[in-house]
Amino acid sequence: MLNLRSLDPLIDLAFEEDIGIGDITTEATVPPTQEGVGTLLAKSDGIVAGLPVAERVFAKLDETVLFRALVNDGETVKVGTPIAEVQGSAKTILMGERTALNFLQRLSGIATLTAQFVTAVADYDTKIVDTRKTAAGWRAVQKYAVHVGGAQNHRFGLYDGVLIKDNHIVAAGGIANAVQRARQVVPHTAKIEVEVETLDQVDEALKAGADILLLDNMSPSIMKNVVHEVGDLAVTEASGGITLEQVTTVAATGVNLISVGALTHSAMPMDISLTLTLIAG
Repeated sequence: MLNLRSLDPLIDLAFEEDIGIGDITTEATVPPTQEGVGTLLAKSDGIVAGLPVAERVFAKLDETVLFRALVNDGETVKVGTPIAEVQGSAKTILMGERTALNFLQRLSGIATLTAQFVTAVADYDTKIVDTRKTAAGWRAVQKYAVHVGGAQNHRFGLYDGVLIKDNHIVAAGGIANAVQRARQVVPHTAKIEVEVETLDQVDEALKAGADILLLDNMSPSIMKNVVHEVGDLAVTEASGGITLEQVTTVAATGVNLISVGALTHSAMPMDISLTLTLIAG
């Protein structure tokens, strides 16, 4: 679940960038007493995500503005579907329009792409997970959108999970050294994941007691052999530029997890617009 108040600094930054010292167009053209209703409309098919964030955007500008979601986050909508209404000061609606749409379009795009990956592996016991490849400041909301799309979240940062990658292995002097040192400092409840690129590294990581193996850029045929060798000794995670076209083939190897950076760094925003209707005063 989203902690909306924790997003306030991000929303404030968006206001600072977009509104600055004031919306000079709206101030010049819209009477201060004018009321209106803004209808948020889907202009492409997709899965909606981010309605609570959009509501928070308008509330931070004016607490008297009323926001009414017409669908739920996670709901699939078609072109032309009204997804929310915001009612109140026309000036507030226009000032918050772009910031609200930026959040809503991008998060809905992530949820939509995520759902496509999840659907592609639905016939296998494989879970889709995200990565840390997120925009600065957006990690919480982007990972929320991944969850809305039906996938699982990987670690949120360097602070909440041990993932020993190639450069850690080099710096530690090998996989065995890296795993041993990690075991000495992390809680006994923490899992230790090791990135492996070769069959020799798979064997080394298993002997060192790794809990999870990150199979980096392996071909599906090699990956299938690794999964068979590992069995129940460790969780297996496939990674490395896996596309929507490839993901079903990767899932067929039997890996437990497939991490996909594209969910957050390459999802196309969903097309959503806001149309203002004036309320006669």
